[in-house]
Amino acid sequence: QTSFYGRFRHFLDIIDPRTLFVTESRLKEAVQLLEDYKHGTLPPGVTNKEVRGENSSAIIHPDTNETIFMPFRMSGTLPPARFSWVVGLLLPNQTLASTVFWQWLNQSHNACVNYANRNASKPSPTSKFIQGYLGAVISAVSIAVGLNVLIQRANKFTPATRLLIQRFVPFPAVASANICNVVLMRHTELEEGIDVLDNNGNIVGSSRVAAKHALLETALTRVVLPMPILVLPPVIMSVLEKTSLLRSRPRLVLPVQSLVCLAAFGLALPLAISLFPQMSEV
Repeated sequence: QTSFYGRFRHFLDIIDPRTLFVTESRLKEAVQLLEDYKHGTLPPGVTNKEVRGENSSAIIHPDTNETIFMPFRMSGTLPPARFSWVVGLLLPNQTLASTVFWQWLNQSHNACVNYANRNASKPSPTSKFIQGYLGAVISAVSIAVGLNVLIQRANKFTPATRLLIQRFVPFPAVASANICNVVLMRHTELEEGIDVLDNNGNIVGSSRVAAKHALLETALTRVVLPMPILVLPPVIMSVLEKTSLLRSRPRLVLPVQSLVCLAAFGLALPLAISLFPQMSEV
């Protein structure tokens, strides 16, 4: 976990959709095996490779030790229901209603994922979650709608240029909403601090400096995360739509865009959340 490549490999396991189908009994076996490894009591014949293959951290919250609700696990972001919302965000010629709907749906899911995978070392009131959710939805919708209106009123743009620019509107809207969500939901950490631990994992106190450090890294991650997802597909699709294949078969545009979004999503998610270690030193 001290290197970017190590974290990237780790999070490839975390987002693996196969973890969505692990049974409760199989999960208990994995947890027990990892506990045996920590205490040096592995059963005879069990190798280190088998231990490394266990992936309970994709399912169990590290602070509460409770099972994370399946749709809100990090591995729940890749199935079709999730990346179809990304496709919806990038649809061309959207109406006001469709823009509001897709931004609301995306931020609603983001809020649930953020809450399910939150830092739970200190209890946080439900009002903070609601505050962050409302702030994210309002900022995403207002920025997306505002930019679309400005682009529509820009008489200097040709219809083709206007359509191309509109495809990039979701990125600033989602990135701004992500920052707003993080700040609103976790701003109390700046006042109260977060737990800091020594080398043995013992809590030695609370630190506002550590909280500021953690909040900044989280916000940067939330800006980087939607970048490949909402920037690369419009660029790629603007090229592919000019090919003879998609010009002669316009019905293929949506399936092709879905595949492009899925590939971008699958690559961007582990890259973004691997930027910083989960446990930092200050």
